Amino acid sequence: MARRLRPVGLDFVERAPVRLVFAREISAPPDRVFHALADDVPGWAEWFPHVTSARPTPDGRQVRLHGGTRFEETVLAAEAPEVYAYRVDVTNAPGVRALVEEWRLAPADGGTRVGWTFAADGNALFRAVLRPARGGLGRSFRQAVDALDRRLAGAPG
Repeated sequence: MARRLRPVGLDFVERAPVRLVFAREISAPPDRVFHALADDVPGWAEWFPHVTSARPTPDGRQVRLHGGTRFEETVLAAEAPEVYAYRVDVTNAPGVRALVEEWRLAPADGGTRVGWTFAADGNALFRAVLRPARGGLGRSFRQAVDALDRRLAGAPG
């Protein structure tokens, strides 16, 4: 059953009860990475392993994951080519109360340092499960940005 989450702002990224932060360097330049994140919403299903579909909406996106989890999101920041962030407004994921994801891009050795912060709040069970899930989320992030890098290397530029 889908339900509405607490409408937090971008500052939640720094103050969330659970913050999982990951980073990886890839060879694609920041402007191409930003375009893939912010403008090519349907393309997420091509490079993010758990995304089965993503489509833009007037204020954000609708995303579906393997297993049936759904998100309705609002874009909080789209500052090319450095920051792309969104808040989950509605989801069927259990236990979550607030969720913001922020992507930070910076030039690095001819490519991009991609940083991803997963900032969340939820009930005690959600928080207890999320902290040990860090390894799986980190692996998913690494697989996603590596796949994105390969995808961008094959795309005209």
